[in-house]
Amino acid sequence: MAKTTTSIDQSQITIALGIVVEKKKSNHPWADWTWTPVSAFLNGDPQIQWVELMRSEDRIQYHAGTLLLTLHRKDTEALRANLMLPSPELYVALQEHEDLSSEFPYFPHAVTASAYDAQDMTDAGDDIVEKIAMPEPVAALIQAFVERHHVEEEFIKRKRDKLKLEEQKFGKEPIFAKQTRH
Repeated sequence: MAKTTTSIDQSQITIALGIVVEKKKSNHPWADWTWTPVSAFLNGDPQIQWVELMRSEDRIQYHAGTLLLTLHRKDTEALRANLMLPSPELYVALQEHEDLSSEFPYFPHAVTASAYDAQDMTDAGDDIVEKIAMPEPVAALIQAFVERHHVEEEFIKRKRDKLKLEEQKFGKEPIFAKQTRH
């Protein structure tokens, strides 16, 4: 069983999350199936991969694997913003499998609770990145972590530098000097 670090005194904690991926029939002419992360649960087992959880005629849900959600004290602003949403979110990235003959063309690659990190995951454009609902126990762990480590940073407005006019040098006119026409 994967161990979840729950001590909030540390500057960084890691939470093991089981990732549920749904394989759904597609109406698209070029794809038979779509693959989408749909949920997560606390204390996923890293030994379990692609175990069928539910099946209907047009979809199958799998416990696709376990990912580690790492929270760092420097990310508390993003975590706090996420917790303020009406429904806090996790972001899961599925990466394309290198073995094209695999029954499972994607695998769970990364999970984050930061929308900023999720944006970074989408930059490459190759991964499937979806937001899913954050389970209540995970939200409680993140809330405790944020309460312990968040420090409000005072906004300091940057002051402009004073304009320094260059003195005139041989062969160079000052940029801001008034010029007279003859």
